[in-house]
Parts: sequence; C-alpha cells; structure tokens
Amino acid sequence: MIDSELLPKDGDILKLNDAEISYFESFFTAREAQAIFNQLLHETPWQQDPITVFGKTYQQPRLTALYANNTKPYTYSGITMQPKEMTPLLREIQNKIKLVCEASFTTVLLNLYRDGKDSNGWHADNEKELGKNPIIASLSLGENRLFHLKHRRNKEDRLKLLLKSGSLLIMGGATQEHWLHQISKTAKPVKPRINLTFRKIL
Repeated sequence: MIDSELLPKDGDILKLNDAEISYFESFFTAREAQAIFNQLLHETPWQQDPITVFGKTYQQPRLTALYANNTKPYTYSGITMQPKEMTPLLREIQNKIKLVCEASFTTVLLNLYRDGKDSNGWHADNEKELGKNPIIASLSLGENRLFHLKHRRNKEDRLKLLLKSGSLLIMGGATQEHWLHQISKTAKPVKPRINLTFRKIL
C-alpha cells in the first residue's frame, strides 16, 4: 500500500501495479514555469461549464479551455468542448514534451484551479475518442497541489503525489483502465494552479 506523499526524482517511473507513470519534477525551471503560468493565466479565454454527475448539474469547480491542432471536439461528463487553434506557446510546450514522450498529441485541455475550493473529482481519462490505453501528459504550473491515485479494484493501492510547478507527469499503458485520479479540495490557503493535459483525440 502506498498512501503517503511521494517526491520522486526527475524521470522516475512510479512502481505501481497495472500502470505506467513517470514524473519529471523540474521539466521547466521555476522561472520558466512562472512565466508560462502568467501568460496562460492572463491570455487564456477561460470558461466554466455546467457539469452533470449522478444526475445532478452544477458549475464545474474549476475553469477550463481546450486547444487543438484540428477541429475535433472533446466530450467528458456531459460537456462537449470545441477547441481553439493551438497557440505558439502551447506548441512550444508540446514540442518539448515530445523530447521525453513519443506520443503524437493533438489536443490540450487546460484547467485553472483558482483556490483550494476548486477541484477535479475521481475519474479516468478513458473517453472513447482517446482510444485504448491513451497517453496523457500533464504539466503543472503555479501552486503545488496533491494528485491522488487509487486502483479500481485493489483498494490498498493508493498514492498521493505532490505535483510541483514546472513538473510533468506522464500516464501511459493501461493506467486509465485500472486507476482513477483526482485533485481534491483543500481547506489550506492555496494560490491558483494551471494544469495542461495533452492527449490525442482519434
């Protein structure tokens, strides 16, 4: 059972059952991460969509934006997002990710967690348009937040990973089939965090 905050070194592959996850703590330097964060925070046309969970509809507890190098929409939890054209900054980030990940990403979903009340509940990135065993590359900017993972069947397999600003987390293999993940709410005073999740829409 893994149930404590884990601080792996750059490029570490996390030893989890039924998962392929690697973590790069300093993918961008602190200065680079702050500059990217500031630009995205002020230039992104953030939106807040209503989301339906277990038959109840409410405002999604975070702001989002979708960009892609094509026009394919992305649908999750009853929300269908139409992408905007990938910006030069997002293309630059994607090209750097290609240096450590061979996936051919088409789309990036941006999430803005404004404070500790903003969250993303337990889920897997397993929508049909992502195909079988999708690779998800997740870049964190701004405030550090805890990333929770739990195995769908083996209840003792759990993990809390502190995602630092400038870090990159890559989830591949059968991770989305066997594991759920979340960014939970926190009562601690926290500053805004932006998360970029690159993926391929088939």
